[in-house]
Amino acid sequence: MSRYDTRSGDPTSYRDRRSDSGLGAPSGYGGSVQASSSRKDEDGGSPRKINLDGLPHFEKNFYSEAPTVKAMTEDEVNEYRQQREITVEGRDVPKPVKTFHDVGFPEYVIQEIEKAGFTEPTPIQSQGWPMALKGRDLIGIAETGSGKTLAYLLPAIVHVNAQPILDLGDGPIVLVLAPTRELAVQIQQEATKFGASSRIKSTCIYGGVPKGPQVRDLQKGVEIIIATPGRLIDMLESNHTNLRRVTYLVLDEADRMLDMGFDPQIRKIVSQIRPDRQTLYWSATWPKEVEQLSRKFLYNPYKVIIGSEDLKANHSIKQHVDIVSEKQKYEKLVKLLEDIMDGSRILIFMDTKKGCDQITRQLRMDGWPALSIHGDKSQAERDWVLSEFKSGKSPIMTATDVAARGLDVKDVMYVVNYDFPGSLEDYVHRIGRTGRAGAKGTAYTFFTAANARFAKELITILEEAGQKVSPDLASMGRGAPPPPSGHRGFHDRGRGYGSGRPWS
Repeated sequence: MSRYDTRSGDPTSYRDRRSDSGLGAPSGYGGSVQASSSRKDEDGGSPRKINLDGLPHFEKNFYSEAPTVKAMTEDEVNEYRQQREITVEGRDVPKPVKTFHDVGFPEYVIQEIEKAGFTEPTPIQSQGWPMALKGRDLIGIAETGSGKTLAYLLPAIVHVNAQPILDLGDGPIVLVLAPTRELAVQIQQEATKFGASSRIKSTCIYGGVPKGPQVRDLQKGVEIIIATPGRLIDMLESNHTNLRRVTYLVLDEADRMLDMGFDPQIRKIVSQIRPDRQTLYWSATWPKEVEQLSRKFLYNPYKVIIGSEDLKANHSIKQHVDIVSEKQKYEKLVKLLEDIMDGSRILIFMDTKKGCDQITRQLRMDGWPALSIHGDKSQAERDWVLSEFKSGKSPIMTATDVAARGLDVKDVMYVVNYDFPGSLEDYVHRIGRTGRAGAKGTAYTFFTAANARFAKELITILEEAGQKVSPDLASMGRGAPPPPSGHRGFHDRGRGYGSGRPWS
């Protein structure tokens, strides 16, 4: 039996770790054991006392270093981290693990990992799992598609299994905040898959759908809630749930949540969670705003960076940038589709919902199997479009940035930026929909005179990833005006325009 597996031989006793400390009706945060703690203040100054009176003690350090990990020398650890571009910060940083068995996950979790076909931990998992299992706060910076969801979900399952079972009226033990409905749903799918064998219940709380089914899930009691901030606050204010039992908090894609203006909602939610919780804070980028928010919520955290804090694209993605005029875009898109269309999934990003619908309508009139997804569509319609896209029945999907992060569709071979996004962060996340989990992918971007202010930073991203920078883009990066229309674009290179045909 694993060193984390707190279950007895009786499967009905999962997580039944009640002590004599009295976990009756909630009071205050929800318990009766006296506790105290101290944290440094938000700016890292002198420690301040935190009032934990009435809060039950909870376990959060479950890590026991495996003999194979313990035997690694400092040189071996440094070499392993260097090879996988792992950078760490913090006090008493644990060594990375090389195999799933090194972590010591319960056998039922190992079986799910093997069933999913994973062979070894990704870099963020290799270093993030020991950090999370030690119960410390954690900052994880890694690109999309790096395996970060399981980096926090599997320790969450271990954490839940070590806590007293839920009483009637208890809220969740684990809370995961996510910026979009799509990401929240995908996280819950993973939580369901890996939590089922230990009977951990989860639910997904997000807007745009009726509240009834979500309220019923909350009333029955769930150990894990994955939520978007707005709908969760609605549920809290309606007294459909509470956060008194939350001891494991995850903020996923914190940079995106701040981009979307969720800062006040996040602060409101976190203020209702006991301060000695464990907090895991995940972001693909590390701008000043994200760093400032982390200082508010985390105490003495580990920090693990995969690659660099600097904004950069996945090196598995081949990037092409074509300088075009606005009126050339649709013709260029059709010629590109004729060149690359082979039944592979193609994701096309637009700036506006109106543009998304217009281009989709035009593509369908021209015989292309396209559907669109954006924020004005009902959740049922969005789910149906995603299903058609994932199955390959409609291999072309147009989308606004609602799908730019968190959208995990396997085998997206091509991403097309029909409209250049409003930031380089969004560019990196858009093209990150391809080239996931070690696969290769290709991204095509239409770049107009209106986008010229992004040219210099875009060139930096292309060069860092070893991509070719066209002379036209290089000139724009130096402040030169865009070239006249009619120049050669990416679909002129290699294969001819007409090598493909509309879907039939």
